[in-house]
Amino acid sequence: FCSGAAEPARAAEPVGAPVMAEAPQPSVPAEAQLERPRSTPPVRKLARDLGIDLTALNGSGPQGLITREDVLAAQGGSGQGGSGEQGSDRGVQPAETGGAPASRMSGERETRTPIKGVRKHTAAAMVASAFTAPHVTEFLTVDVTASMDLLARLKTSRAFADVRITPLVLVAKALCIALDRNPTLNSRWDEAAQEIVQHHYVNLGIAAATPRGLVVPNIRDAHTLGLRELADALKGLTETARAGKTSPADLSGGTISITNVGVFGIDAGTPILNPGEAAILAMGSVRKMPWEYQNEVALRQVMTLSLSFDHRLVDGEQGSRFLADIGTILSDPGMVLTMV
Repeated sequence: FCSGAAEPARAAEPVGAPVMAEAPQPSVPAEAQLERPRSTPPVRKLARDLGIDLTALNGSGPQGLITREDVLAAQGGSGQGGSGEQGSDRGVQPAETGGAPASRMSGERETRTPIKGVRKHTAAAMVASAFTAPHVTEFLTVDVTASMDLLARLKTSRAFADVRITPLVLVAKALCIALDRNPTLNSRWDEAAQEIVQHHYVNLGIAAATPRGLVVPNIRDAHTLGLRELADALKGLTETARAGKTSPADLSGGTISITNVGVFGIDAGTPILNPGEAAILAMGSVRKMPWEYQNEVALRQVMTLSLSFDHRLVDGEQGSRFLADIGTILSDPGMVLTMV
Protein backbone atom coordinates (compact mmCIF):
# COMPACT_ATOMS: atom_id res chain seq x y z
CA PHE A 1 0.00 0.00 0.00
CA CYS A 2 1.46 3.29 -1.08
CA SER A 3 0.73 6.48 0.75
CA GLY A 4 0.99 8.57 -2.40
CA ALA A 5 -1.13 8.47 -5.53
CA ALA A 6 0.25 6.41 -8.33
CA GLU A 7 1.86 8.44 -11.11
CA PRO A 8 0.18 7.86 -14.49
CA ALA A 9 2.16 5.87 -17.00
CA ARG A 10 4.18 8.01 -19.42
CA ALA A 11 4.34 7.20 -23.09
CA ALA A 12 7.71 5.98 -24.19
CA GLU A 13 9.63 8.41 -26.37
CA PRO A 14 11.00 7.05 -29.62
CA VAL A 15 14.71 6.45 -29.61
CA GLY A 16 16.60 9.27 -31.21
CA ALA A 17 13.69 11.69 -30.92
CA PRO A 18 14.85 15.27 -31.20
CA VAL A 19 15.04 17.33 -27.99
CA MET A 20 13.45 20.76 -28.14
CA ALA A 21 16.01 23.50 -27.19
CA GLU A 22 14.91 25.89 -24.47
CA ALA A 23 15.37 29.62 -24.77
CA PRO A 24 18.75 30.75 -23.34
CA GLN A 25 18.62 32.11 -19.78
CA PRO A 26 21.10 34.37 -17.97
CA SER A 27 23.70 32.42 -16.01
CA VAL A 28 22.59 32.26 -12.40
CA PRO A 29 23.94 29.94 -9.69
CA ALA A 30 21.75 26.90 -9.18
CA GLU A 31 21.35 27.66 -5.52
CA ALA A 32 20.16 31.15 -6.38
CA GLN A 33 17.61 29.76 -8.86
CA LEU A 34 15.92 27.72 -6.17
CA GLU A 35 15.63 30.39 -3.47
CA ARG A 36 13.23 33.27 -3.06
CA PRO A 37 14.43 35.98 -2.88
CA ARG A 38 17.23 35.19 -5.29
CA SER A 39 20.85 36.03 -4.38
CA THR A 40 24.27 34.41 -4.05
CA PRO A 41 25.80 32.82 -0.91
CA PRO A 42 28.24 35.72 -0.25
CA VAL A 43 25.42 38.23 -0.57
CA ARG A 44 23.19 36.24 1.80
CA LYS A 45 26.01 36.14 4.36
CA LEU A 46 26.55 39.87 4.00
CA ALA A 47 22.82 40.48 4.53
CA ARG A 48 22.86 38.30 7.66
CA ASP A 49 25.90 40.15 9.03
CA LEU A 50 24.25 43.52 8.47
CA GLY A 51 20.79 42.47 9.61
CA ILE A 52 19.20 43.14 6.21
CA ASP A 53 15.99 41.31 5.27
CA LEU A 54 16.41 40.12 1.68
CA THR A 55 12.66 39.71 1.22
CA ALA A 56 12.31 43.48 1.47
CA LEU A 57 14.75 44.16 -1.39
CA ASN A 58 14.26 44.43 -5.10
CA GLY A 59 17.21 42.89 -6.93
CA SER A 60 18.99 44.86 -9.64
CA GLY A 61 20.78 41.83 -11.12
CA PRO A 62 19.71 39.47 -13.89
CA GLN A 63 16.10 38.30 -13.42
CA GLY A 64 15.87 40.22 -10.13
CA LEU A 65 18.99 38.73 -8.57
CA ILE A 66 19.85 40.63 -5.35
CA THR A 67 23.44 41.85 -5.53
CA ARG A 68 26.02 43.03 -2.99
CA GLU A 69 25.33 46.61 -4.07
CA ASP A 70 21.61 46.18 -3.33
CA VAL A 71 22.40 45.05 0.23
CA LEU A 72 24.87 47.88 0.83
CA ALA A 73 22.40 50.40 -0.55
CA ALA A 74 19.76 49.13 1.87
CA GLN A 75 22.24 49.57 4.70
CA GLY A 76 23.01 53.11 3.60
CA GLY A 77 26.44 52.22 2.16
CA SER A 78 28.12 53.52 -0.97
CA GLY A 79 27.86 50.28 -2.90
CA GLN A 80 31.48 49.25 -2.29
CA GLY A 81 33.41 48.14 0.71
CA GLY A 82 36.61 49.83 1.76
CA SER A 83 38.65 47.08 0.19
CA GLY A 84 37.07 47.61 -3.20
CA GLU A 85 36.38 43.88 -3.58
CA GLN A 86 33.19 42.83 -5.28
CA GLY A 87 31.30 39.69 -4.29
CA SER A 88 33.52 39.21 -1.24
CA ASP A 89 32.28 37.37 1.82
CA ARG A 90 34.28 39.53 4.23
CA GLY A 91 31.46 41.93 4.96
CA VAL A 92 31.51 45.71 4.68
CA GLN A 93 34.92 47.34 4.99
CA PRO A 94 35.28 50.78 6.58
CA ALA A 95 35.33 53.71 4.19
CA GLU A 96 37.74 55.67 6.40
CA THR A 97 41.11 53.92 6.23
CA GLY A 98 43.18 56.41 8.20
CA GLY A 99 41.88 55.68 11.67
CA ALA A 100 40.36 52.78 13.56
CA PRO A 101 37.17 51.38 11.99
CA ALA A 102 33.91 52.00 13.77
CA SER A 103 32.74 49.24 16.07
CA ARG A 104 29.69 47.26 14.96
CA MET A 105 27.75 44.50 16.64
CA SER A 106 27.48 42.64 13.35
CA GLY A 107 28.60 39.19 14.35
CA GLU A 108 31.85 39.54 12.39
CA ARG A 109 34.95 38.33 14.22
CA GLU A 110 37.35 40.67 12.43
CA THR A 111 37.47 43.65 10.09
CA ARG A 112 40.17 44.20 7.47
CA THR A 113 41.31 47.73 6.65
CA PRO A 114 43.56 48.43 3.67
CA ILE A 115 46.91 49.98 4.61
CA LYS A 116 47.18 53.17 2.61
CA GLY A 117 47.28 56.94 2.82
CA VAL A 118 48.64 58.63 5.94
CA ARG A 119 48.76 55.38 7.91
CA LYS A 120 50.91 53.68 5.28
CA HIS A 121 53.27 56.65 5.01
CA THR A 122 53.62 56.95 8.79
CA ALA A 123 54.29 53.24 9.22
CA ALA A 124 56.99 53.22 6.55
CA ALA A 125 58.67 56.28 8.06
CA MET A 126 58.64 54.85 11.58
CA VAL A 127 60.04 51.49 10.50
CA ALA A 128 62.79 53.22 8.52
CA SER A 129 63.64 55.40 11.51
CA ALA A 130 63.61 52.58 14.06
CA PHE A 131 65.93 50.36 12.01
CA THR A 132 68.23 53.12 10.73
CA ALA A 133 68.94 55.42 13.67
CA PRO A 134 70.22 53.90 16.93
CA HIS A 135 67.73 55.24 19.46
CA VAL A 136 68.54 56.19 23.05
CA THR A 137 65.80 57.40 25.41
CA GLU A 138 66.32 59.29 28.66
CA PHE A 139 63.74 60.34 31.24
CA LEU A 140 63.55 63.30 33.61
CA THR A 141 60.77 63.97 36.11
CA VAL A 142 60.43 67.66 36.91
CA ASP A 143 58.55 69.78 39.42
CA VAL A 144 56.72 72.16 37.07
CA THR A 145 54.68 73.97 39.72
CA ALA A 146 56.41 77.27 38.90
CA SER A 147 55.56 76.86 35.20
CA MET A 148 51.92 76.09 35.98
CA ASP A 149 51.78 79.16 38.22
CA LEU A 150 53.20 81.17 35.31
CA LEU A 151 50.47 79.84 33.02
CA ALA A 152 47.81 80.90 35.54
CA ARG A 153 49.25 84.42 35.65
CA LEU A 154 49.47 84.68 31.88
CA LYS A 155 45.80 83.74 31.53
CA THR A 156 44.87 86.82 33.57
CA SER A 157 47.36 89.07 31.80
CA ARG A 158 46.01 91.65 29.37
CA ALA A 159 48.86 90.95 26.95
CA PHE A 160 47.75 87.29 26.66
CA ALA A 161 43.99 87.78 27.05
CA ASP A 162 43.17 86.42 23.58
CA VAL A 163 45.90 83.76 23.46
CA ARG A 164 45.61 80.14 24.56
CA ILE A 165 48.75 79.38 26.55
CA THR A 166 49.23 75.71 27.42
CA PRO A 167 52.02 73.60 28.94
CA LEU A 168 52.95 72.60 25.37
CA VAL A 169 53.70 76.23 24.54
CA LEU A 170 56.07 76.52 27.50
CA VAL A 171 57.78 73.22 26.66
CA ALA A 172 58.21 74.31 23.04
CA LYS A 173 59.80 77.58 24.11
CA ALA A 174 62.06 75.83 26.63
CA LEU A 175 63.16 73.38 23.91
CA CYS A 176 64.11 76.19 21.52
CA ILE A 177 66.17 77.90 24.22
CA ALA A 178 67.89 74.66 25.21
CA LEU A 179 68.76 73.91 21.58
CA ASP A 180 70.83 77.08 21.39
CA ARG A 181 73.03 75.65 24.15
CA ASN A 182 73.03 72.10 22.73
CA PRO A 183 73.12 72.42 18.91
CA THR A 184 73.93 68.76 18.19
CA LEU A 185 70.30 67.94 18.98
CA ASN A 186 69.34 70.07 15.98
CA SER A 187 71.19 68.18 13.25
CA ARG A 188 70.72 65.29 10.82
CA TRP A 189 72.72 62.40 9.39
CA ASP A 190 73.20 62.57 5.61
CA GLU A 191 74.01 58.98 4.70
CA ALA A 192 74.35 59.63 0.96
CA ALA A 193 76.87 62.43 1.41
CA GLN A 194 78.44 60.92 4.52
CA GLU A 195 78.03 64.24 6.33
CA ILE A 196 76.48 65.57 9.53
CA VAL A 197 74.26 68.55 8.71
CA GLN A 198 73.99 71.14 11.48
CA HIS A 199 70.83 73.25 11.33
CA HIS A 200 71.06 76.90 12.34
CA TYR A 201 67.29 77.22 12.48
CA VAL A 202 64.52 75.32 14.27
CA ASN A 203 61.59 73.86 12.36
CA LEU A 204 59.67 72.48 15.32
CA GLY A 205 57.50 69.44 14.57
CA ILE A 206 54.39 68.87 16.68
CA ALA A 207 52.88 65.38 16.59
CA ALA A 208 49.12 65.64 16.10
CA ALA A 209 46.56 62.83 16.28
CA THR A 210 44.00 63.25 13.51
CA PRO A 211 41.18 61.11 12.05
CA ARG A 212 43.59 60.26 9.21
CA GLY A 213 46.31 59.12 11.57
CA LEU A 214 49.40 60.65 13.16
CA VAL A 215 50.91 63.64 11.35
CA VAL A 216 53.84 65.83 12.38
CA PRO A 217 53.58 69.29 10.80
CA ASN A 218 56.23 71.78 11.81
CA ILE A 219 56.48 75.43 12.75
CA ARG A 220 59.05 77.15 10.57
CA ASP A 221 61.78 79.12 12.36
CA ALA A 222 60.21 78.48 15.75
CA HIS A 223 63.36 79.79 17.46
CA THR A 224 62.52 83.33 16.27
CA LEU A 225 59.05 83.39 17.85
CA GLY A 226 58.12 84.90 21.18
CA LEU A 227 55.77 83.12 23.57
CA ARG A 228 52.66 84.76 22.14
CA GLU A 229 53.61 84.08 18.51
CA LEU A 230 54.54 80.51 19.35
CA ALA A 231 51.14 79.97 21.00
CA ASP A 232 49.35 81.31 17.92
CA ALA A 233 51.44 79.13 15.61
CA LEU A 234 50.73 76.00 17.67
CA LYS A 235 47.00 76.69 17.67
CA GLY A 236 46.89 77.20 13.91
CA LEU A 237 49.02 74.12 13.28
CA THR A 238 46.88 71.75 15.36
CA GLU A 239 43.58 73.10 14.01
CA THR A 240 44.77 72.69 10.43
CA ALA A 241 46.05 69.17 11.12
CA ARG A 242 42.81 68.02 12.74
CA ALA A 243 40.84 69.41 9.84
CA GLY A 244 42.96 67.32 7.46
CA LYS A 245 44.21 70.39 5.61
CA THR A 246 47.92 70.19 6.41
CA SER A 247 49.95 70.71 3.24
CA PRO A 248 52.81 68.37 2.24
CA ALA A 249 55.22 71.30 2.66
CA ASP A 250 54.25 71.64 6.33
CA LEU A 251 54.97 67.94 6.89
CA SER A 252 58.54 68.12 5.59
CA GLY A 253 61.68 69.91 6.68
CA GLY A 254 61.34 69.42 10.44
CA THR A 255 64.53 69.51 12.52
CA ILE A 256 63.26 68.34 15.94
CA SER A 257 59.85 67.33 17.31
CA ILE A 258 57.62 67.27 20.38
CA THR A 259 54.91 64.72 21.08
CA ASN A 260 52.44 65.51 23.86
CA VAL A 261 51.38 62.16 25.30
CA GLY A 262 50.20 63.92 28.45
CA VAL A 263 46.90 64.88 26.82
CA PHE A 264 46.01 61.16 26.93
CA GLY A 265 46.89 60.86 30.62
CA ILE A 266 50.23 59.16 29.88
CA ASP A 267 53.30 59.92 31.99
CA ALA A 268 56.16 58.82 29.74
CA GLY A 269 57.15 56.83 26.69
CA THR A 270 59.94 56.05 24.24
CA PRO A 271 59.11 58.11 21.15
CA ILE A 272 60.53 57.12 17.76
CA LEU A 273 62.48 59.73 15.83
CA ASN A 274 61.02 61.29 12.74
CA PRO A 275 63.29 60.42 9.80
CA GLY A 276 65.97 63.05 9.32
CA GLU A 277 65.78 64.40 12.88
CA ALA A 278 68.23 63.90 15.72
CA ALA A 279 65.78 64.10 18.63
CA ILE A 280 62.16 64.01 19.76
CA LEU A 281 60.80 65.07 23.14
CA ALA A 282 57.72 63.49 24.73
CA MET A 283 55.99 65.48 27.46
CA GLY A 284 53.86 63.58 29.94
CA SER A 285 50.81 64.47 31.97
CA VAL A 286 51.08 67.09 34.73
CA ARG A 287 50.13 65.42 38.00
CA LYS A 288 49.85 66.57 41.59
CA MET A 289 51.94 64.31 43.80
CA PRO A 290 54.07 64.39 46.97
CA TRP A 291 57.47 65.87 46.15
CA GLU A 292 60.51 67.11 48.02
CA TYR A 293 60.37 70.92 48.15
CA GLN A 294 62.60 73.11 50.30
CA ASN A 295 63.60 70.13 52.44
CA GLU A 296 59.98 69.18 53.07
CA VAL A 297 57.43 66.93 51.41
CA ALA A 298 54.75 68.96 49.68
CA LEU A 299 52.03 68.42 47.08
CA ARG A 300 53.56 69.65 43.82
CA GLN A 301 52.74 69.54 40.10
CA VAL A 302 55.08 67.11 38.38
CA MET A 303 55.77 66.16 34.75
CA THR A 304 57.99 63.49 33.17
CA LEU A 305 59.97 64.35 30.04
CA SER A 306 61.20 61.59 27.69
CA LEU A 307 63.92 62.39 25.18
CA SER A 308 64.83 60.01 22.34
CA PHE A 309 67.89 60.87 20.25
CA ASP A 310 70.04 59.44 17.46
CA HIS A 311 73.20 58.14 19.09
CA ARG A 312 75.14 58.59 15.84
CA LEU A 313 74.69 62.34 16.22
CA VAL A 314 74.20 62.88 19.93
CA ASP A 315 76.38 61.58 22.73
CA GLY A 316 74.87 60.69 26.08
CA GLU A 317 76.38 63.77 27.70
CA GLN A 318 74.92 66.11 25.09
CA GLY A 319 71.48 64.54 25.28
CA SER A 320 71.53 64.63 29.08
CA ARG A 321 72.54 68.30 29.20
CA PHE A 322 69.84 69.22 26.72
CA LEU A 323 67.15 67.40 28.71
CA ALA A 324 68.43 68.90 31.97
CA ASP A 325 68.28 72.42 30.49
CA ILE A 326 64.64 71.95 29.50
CA GLY A 327 63.87 70.62 32.99
CA THR A 328 65.63 73.60 34.61
CA ILE A 329 63.57 76.09 32.61
CA LEU A 330 60.28 74.34 33.39
CA SER A 331 61.06 73.98 37.10
CA ASP A 332 62.08 77.65 37.36
CA PRO A 333 61.21 79.80 34.32
CA GLY A 334 63.34 82.63 35.70
CA MET A 335 66.43 80.53 34.99
CA VAL A 336 66.02 81.47 31.31
CA LEU A 337 67.86 84.71 32.15
CA THR A 338 70.98 82.70 32.88
CA MET A 339 70.84 80.78 29.57
CA VAL A 340 70.28 83.40 26.86
